[in-house]
Amino acid sequence: MADKLHTLDNKIAEAQLGGGQSKIDAQHKKGKLSARERIHFLLDENSFEEIGMLVSHRSTNFGLDKQKYYGDGVVTGYGTIHGRLVYVFSQDFTVFGGSLSETFAEKICKIMDLAMKNGAPVIGLNDSGGARIQEGVVSLAGYADIFYRNTMASGVIPQLSAIMGPCAGGAVYSPAITDFIMMVENTSYMFVTGPNVVKTVTHEEVTAEELGGASTHSTKSGVTHFSCANEIECINQLKKLLSFIPQNCEEQAPFVAYQSNGNELRPKLNTLIPENNNQPYDIREVIYEVIDENETGFLEVHKNFAENIVVGFARIAGRSIGIVANQPAYLAGVLDIKSSIKAARFVRFCDSFNIPLLVLEDVPGFLPGTDQEWNGIINNGSKLLYAFCEATVPRITVITRKAYGGAYDVMNSKHIGADMNFAWPTAEIAVMGAKGAAEIIFKKEISEAKNPEAKWKEKEQEYQELFANPYIAAERGYIDEVIKPEQTRIKLIKAFKMLENKVAKLPRKKHGNIPL
Repeated sequence: MADKLHTLDNKIAEAQLGGGQSKIDAQHKKGKLSARERIHFLLDENSFEEIGMLVSHRSTNFGLDKQKYYGDGVVTGYGTIHGRLVYVFSQDFTVFGGSLSETFAEKICKIMDLAMKNGAPVIGLNDSGGARIQEGVVSLAGYADIFYRNTMASGVIPQLSAIMGPCAGGAVYSPAITDFIMMVENTSYMFVTGPNVVKTVTHEEVTAEELGGASTHSTKSGVTHFSCANEIECINQLKKLLSFIPQNCEEQAPFVAYQSNGNELRPKLNTLIPENNNQPYDIREVIYEVIDENETGFLEVHKNFAENIVVGFARIAGRSIGIVANQPAYLAGVLDIKSSIKAARFVRFCDSFNIPLLVLEDVPGFLPGTDQEWNGIINNGSKLLYAFCEATVPRITVITRKAYGGAYDVMNSKHIGADMNFAWPTAEIAVMGAKGAAEIIFKKEISEAKNPEAKWKEKEQEYQELFANPYIAAERGYIDEVIKPEQTRIKLIKAFKMLENKVAKLPRKKHGNIPL
């Protein structure tokens, strides 16, 4: 027995070294952790249970039969984060550059199947060069098996991806299907084809960082939701994100015990809106005043992408919520292609996992121009409209200032199913701004006036006084209540409490056809 135990110990020790200590040291020199170190920092102390430690590949081509490593390039298993069950796979770049083989894929598929059966999140720590070329179509089949499971799990269990190294080819499509992607600055990359292939095909000279680095994907493409300075920060972001979301689609959003200090008024909100309605302000200041814990309690998603809309997670009276807010401080808060896509995906995630939605609205409309029209603002703007219309979670809107045109409809209006709609006295609910409206309605009067400029201003003021307020909408019941800004947090606490048992069902169908 002693000999057998010794053999087992040796195999475990060999498996834990992955591709060997020298390759682990090389990871460290690049500022990267090993696959097992990442799991150590991610999961609760001593909670990790490994599955498939002694798996090895089956290929004999190109000399692979002489290169065998236990685990075959991926560490898989389960454990807990803050006491809650999660499944995890951590790709090991020290073994064949983290390339995916048949058995590598089988290990990932096994824990994804377990996660679906047991209703718990899957976290992928990705560090892979793509398909293992020596295995050919078998490797490609392995990727497809993972993609299929990603799709089946979508909306059933949360799927989170951390990109912690170079991920190319098939290695990027699985993360793309998951709910959230995090990247580490300067050490992680995502691209379908690398710089060398790009140069060969298109003759473009581009570095890996420029083509698919964390900065590129967090600001230009929107592929990644979080850009992190280092791997530890990335792991901590994963933990924080999980604290806001349930284990699966059958659970309600997490609730943290909350004790009020007896004063939920926020007087600062009364002076936040500038006197000049064209002057910007930071919508985050509104967010910080209405949520628990102010700035530290808001986890912003896609912070550096489509900055004209702000989305993220927070708590109100301990209740986890998703926030969608127009940002007047950037492009006046207009809706455009990127902001519509960003917000639509966030709304659909929250609805998938029973996370109530708060919309803070200050929107002058959709961004005009040939660039927007030719690139599909109609289809892409419709994505956000569709997402809100389809959402059955509790939905509350607060109009702080502008709510113009079709954008008023899109931003969770009463007409598309919002449960409660509040407006501040500064709200302006109209087809368009007073200046443009006066020019159209009173065009003849203005052109015939002795002083057209003065007449225009007179008519602009007339329109402003008649329509640029929340009261006509309130009279119609489109706004449930016009509130003092300082009361906003109080109203939200009560409204979300009132809506906590909301039940709404969509018409029976296989699935809708969102304008993709």
